[in-house]
Amino acid sequence: MGKRDWCYDAEYRTYVDDLLEKPQVQELKNYKHHHYTNRLDHSIAVSYYSYLLAKKMHANARAVARAGLLHDMYYYDNETAKEVLNGENHYKVHPQIAAINAAQITDLSDLEKDIIHSHMFGATMTVPHYKESYIVTLMDKYCSIKDVSSPFWQKTKDKTKSFVQNHETTLKCKEKFDKIKKEKMKPLAKNVEGKE
Repeated sequence: MGKRDWCYDAEYRTYVDDLLEKPQVQELKNYKHHHYTNRLDHSIAVSYYSYLLAKKMHANARAVARAGLLHDMYYYDNETAKEVLNGENHYKVHPQIAAINAAQITDLSDLEKDIIHSHMFGATMTVPHYKESYIVTLMDKYCSIKDVSSPFWQKTKDKTKSFVQNHETTLKCKEKFDKIKKEKMKPLAKNVEGKE
């Protein structure tokens, strides 16, 4: 998915535009998430990838898109979580906080509540009850890995590109040097040949 592919998906937009217009959702862009992105971008990615997978699996794409967008709707930095949560485990508590916050801006179906509550399955023991919940859980893990690893791969790609460019420059310089060396050696070769 390109950074903005979701913007051009008319069906997806009918499911989430009302939520994206809410200031409570827009506020998520003010919170760093997984070190390299913000919470809104992460939530949109989870929502959109989940929506695409739900469509392929003939699941409830609307519920997945909406709950995927709201699954991390909490307003504190992960680095200060222990302080904010009075020592509570962020991984266990933030799905409940997100569900409470989401319910304040929209009506949630039982399916959407389950998706939000169980999206940390694997890190917590809250087992998903629906295939849609598993879809968002998996896409959340996928996007989290992508959030963290993308800068690493970009850095590796940039270093490789830089190495190749430097190597190409070195080869060009060597070719020029060899050409100049050959030019300068021609008169010497003639003198040596003429003496024999």
